[in-house]
Amino acid sequence: MSHAVSPLAPKTIPDMPVVEGVRFATAEAGIKYKGRTDVLLMAFAEGTEVAGVFTKSKCPSAPVEWCREKLGAGTARALVVNSGNANAFTGKTGRDTVAVTAAIAARAVGCGEDQVFLASTGVIGEPLAPTKFEGVLDAAAARLADGPWIDAARAIMTTDTYPKVATATVEVGGVPVVISGIAKGAGMIAPDMATMLSFVFTDAPIDAAVLQGLLSATVGTTFNAITVDSDTSTSDTLLMFATGTAAARGAPRIHAAGDPRLTEFSVALHRVLLDLAHQVVKDGEGARKFIEVQVMGATSDASARRIALSIANSPLVKTAVAGEDANWGRVVMAVGKAGEPADRDRLTISFGDIRVAAAGARDPDYSEAAASAAMQAEHIPIRVDLGLGSGRATVWTCDLTKEYVAINGDYRS
Repeated sequence: MSHAVSPLAPKTIPDMPVVEGVRFATAEAGIKYKGRTDVLLMAFAEGTEVAGVFTKSKCPSAPVEWCREKLGAGTARALVVNSGNANAFTGKTGRDTVAVTAAIAARAVGCGEDQVFLASTGVIGEPLAPTKFEGVLDAAAARLADGPWIDAARAIMTTDTYPKVATATVEVGGVPVVISGIAKGAGMIAPDMATMLSFVFTDAPIDAAVLQGLLSATVGTTFNAITVDSDTSTSDTLLMFATGTAAARGAPRIHAAGDPRLTEFSVALHRVLLDLAHQVVKDGEGARKFIEVQVMGATSDASARRIALSIANSPLVKTAVAGEDANWGRVVMAVGKAGEPADRDRLTISFGDIRVAAAGARDPDYSEAAASAAMQAEHIPIRVDLGLGSGRATVWTCDLTKEYVAINGDYRS
């Protein structure tokens, strides 16, 4: 089932520079989709460091368990990603498939099986035969190249309507380094550690432990601040690979998290992850509106975040936005049910720049025409001020349309 490209899709695709030490190829394995690529093989230079964060789901996929086990060593030489089948809730068969796939990939690129990382996305509960990768990975290994990145992003799509890429170039110790990433995700999006699948690559020489700290710290305000439908995937995986090849151009190796030479890199990494996270929301299944929920005046940042997610995950709020209805009553409902400190009579609510409610009642200057006009935009900011403290948080979501039901009503057919 194909779907029109989301109207919220980026109007331009950035030029994705080569990341030294990263080569990849895509292939058609026929796992679920016919006539499109569904396998991505990536190979990394020797000495590549790796970090990752994964779903907190108590029912994780077999590839997630595999990656968690292998992450401790901190080194990677290969990554295999497939779409169409999540290899989740597949028991011993799923674990066997992961092990066999790693062995095939290790042989294809010439590395140890423990240096192979795996990710799968698609239908849950369907066995994934390792034979799907026999021959396919060997053939892909013979075609490894340093681009084009858009092909890699396209191969990992499921119900996504467009491939998602982002990049930044910054200096570490006066030497330019690249940070580039790809992501997939459109439904089953309420990340709890990472997004469905995202892979980020840099040529900067950064120790795995430092890389892990950077990644974990950046996830909270990027991938963990988005939601499409409040459902956390069994397969959420965010992996970052640092090839270290920029060292040959004079980039210093970073051994400590507090190294001041990481400051600019850290800011750029946040920018790349936030870009990818926003693209996931903008491709929310059936989405027509990009919603930014800003909560301020809460008793703490954590409280503000819980209230913001209560608003962003409310089907009634999301359908009101879909219908371009400035229904602040639904926002009041979502604030009130969050279980966090709130005072009805201090509450202020705005849609964009239009204040619709203040001091526990409709704003005295409320204009239905102005509010309706604000709701016709593609980007809808919902701003809530609780008036209780200095806590604040921002999360991003999309509207809920009939198309979401249509896509998910026949996902397995």
